[in-house]
Amino acid sequence: MSEKTYKRITVTSALPYANGGVHIGHLAGVYVPADIYVRYLRSKKRDVLFIGGSDEHGVPITIRARKEGVTPQDVVDRYHNMIKNSFEDFGISFDIYSRTTSKTHHQFASDFFRKLYDEGKLTEETTTQLYDEEAKQFLADRYVTGECPHCHNQGAYGDQCEKCGRDLSPTELINPKSTISGSTPVLKETKNWYLPLNEYQEWLKQWILEEHKEWRPNVYGQCKSWLDMDLQPRAMTRDLDWGIPVPVEGAEGKVLYVWFDAPIGYISNTKELCERDPERWGSWQQWWQDEDTRLVHFIGKDNIVFHCIIFPVMMKAHGGYIMPDNVPANEFLNLENDKISTSRNWAVWLHEYLVDFPGKQDVLRYVLTANAPETKDNNFTWKDFQDRNNNELVAVYGNFVNRALQLTWKYWGGVVPACGELLDVDKAAIAEFRDVKTKVETLLEQFKFRDAQFEAMNLARIGNRYITECEPWKVWKNDPKRCETILNICLQIVANLSIAFGPFLPFSSNRLRSLINKQDLDWEQLGDTDLLLAGHQLNEPQLLFEKIEDEAIQKQLDKLEAMKASPSPSQGGDVKIVNNPSMAASSGNQTPPPSEGLGEAFKDFVPFETFEKLDIRVGLVKDCQAVKKSKKLLQFTIDDGTGTDRTICSGIAQYYENPAELIGKRILFVANFAPRKMMGIESQGMILSAVDADESLSVVTTTKEVRPGSVVG
Repeated sequence: MSEKTYKRITVTSALPYANGGVHIGHLAGVYVPADIYVRYLRSKKRDVLFIGGSDEHGVPITIRARKEGVTPQDVVDRYHNMIKNSFEDFGISFDIYSRTTSKTHHQFASDFFRKLYDEGKLTEETTTQLYDEEAKQFLADRYVTGECPHCHNQGAYGDQCEKCGRDLSPTELINPKSTISGSTPVLKETKNWYLPLNEYQEWLKQWILEEHKEWRPNVYGQCKSWLDMDLQPRAMTRDLDWGIPVPVEGAEGKVLYVWFDAPIGYISNTKELCERDPERWGSWQQWWQDEDTRLVHFIGKDNIVFHCIIFPVMMKAHGGYIMPDNVPANEFLNLENDKISTSRNWAVWLHEYLVDFPGKQDVLRYVLTANAPETKDNNFTWKDFQDRNNNELVAVYGNFVNRALQLTWKYWGGVVPACGELLDVDKAAIAEFRDVKTKVETLLEQFKFRDAQFEAMNLARIGNRYITECEPWKVWKNDPKRCETILNICLQIVANLSIAFGPFLPFSSNRLRSLINKQDLDWEQLGDTDLLLAGHQLNEPQLLFEKIEDEAIQKQLDKLEAMKASPSPSQGGDVKIVNNPSMAASSGNQTPPPSEGLGEAFKDFVPFETFEKLDIRVGLVKDCQAVKKSKKLLQFTIDDGTGTDRTICSGIAQYYENPAELIGKRILFVANFAPRKMMGIESQGMILSAVDADESLSVVTTTKEVRPGSVVG
């Protein structure tokens, strides 16, 4: 850690790519450690800003959009909302979570590039790249497939062979083909603008290798390996049609390289927040250009070069910006001894986790922190998840809290007893838990979150040893005053636990503060022995954690086995529905066909890609009424999550005598059908309904309050 005392701290976390959901690898690698650090700083009353947002440009998004037959904007809108909701559900406490498709970001990134261009900080180079003559466009690496020259895999991409893992360039492929048209691409000259990293190599060596030897070994080592080689200029523009247009004359058909515009998103998101609430946040410049501000980037190891070399060079070339003081990058988290892979759907998706383990966000946060891949790749297993919950959260932390609170209610009706004369055993316990603050704080300042959480749990271990040794349930019979002292000390430890675990387990810490009826606690009070004064009334005890049974774990293992057997990528799972032979989609003035019986065989099978073309979403019915002069149509007004209500007409009026009964329901609808006029009303989608064997119809709804706009797939 820098020895300088800063007035404020800017904390960024890697911008997740908006073409899929968030899984446990993301959470463990970046977002939980960043959130722990920020919550710790806030509890110390430090002036801190936590910046997040979605990275919404780049080739993978265009590939997904082309595959689904939608626009890139449709893709990023869908996943931006999914990602944002997942972070909120797990308590990742961003001060702003914005996106790189915002107007603020487009203008800011464009101006940033233009300044570098105007000042001659960029070089212009002409190179040859593969070009699709049928599609009339240059091909990004991922738009080229062919035979790998190393292992002869026929489906290698232009940037990597996923079979042998070798990094490739498109021109290395044998018999390359365009994934857009299927034609054989040709080499064609193109002009782009480059950032001359080589001109900043000596500065980087001094700044990183000499001035930041305290960085994590994995970060420092990767930077050193880059700087020991000769850095080369790197293209900051690309020949694509999705992204921020290059603001230079003659650059038509080119956009800013996604790794140029994405980190600028940290700054543009700050600007957006400051303009929204200048009284609270001041100017964006003080968070990015004031030498009294500390900048910390939380990232995964695959982003080290961008945050430690390329982005700093961009800011250095621009001038006026502070440099990151630390970049605590994590390694990768594996799942059941296998690499997490979104393409193979080998992952634990956050929103699916909360369906199976509702209310257990803190359990996952705890396990991921305990297994944090801080200096090397680590592994998540469901058995370890169960063991840590049952043997640590339940048996140590939860058990101590419950014993202390239950005994207080049993003997004193939940009123904190007075502390009398201290014996040696009391003094030893107090001295031991007072040291916890220094230990946890020192480790958090060094970004050692795994060890810091262990020390927080050690406070619960101290409490358990103390209450077991003193046996207040026995002492009560012969010496109530002595029992009062024992339980007073136990309750002080309980109150301290709510502080110590605050950064790590925010949900259970808030519940614990509610149980002890004490919300106004901050970090500086950690270690105090008078947090709960005699006479203070506690609330009735409740369990903080509950045991996870073998059946729940086996269900997760079975799900993973099913993924292995049929690894169709879900890109985040979305919301799963069962394909029912009696399900009908109702729209327009057509009456859904009656079911011919639930025993009927499924209709003709269709390719999965056909289903993928449907954009099915969850909508909240705000209004529903019969359309005048129509016997069949109902007019739905739906909150579809976009902020603008959607109107859909559906020919199901005969099944609902009172359409108002549908108001407040969360229904499923197809969002990407072309609008059509019905009785003079523009209908923007299709309602999904199910027809039963008795020919009764029911609009398809969700079983829980899923957010409007959530994707069904």
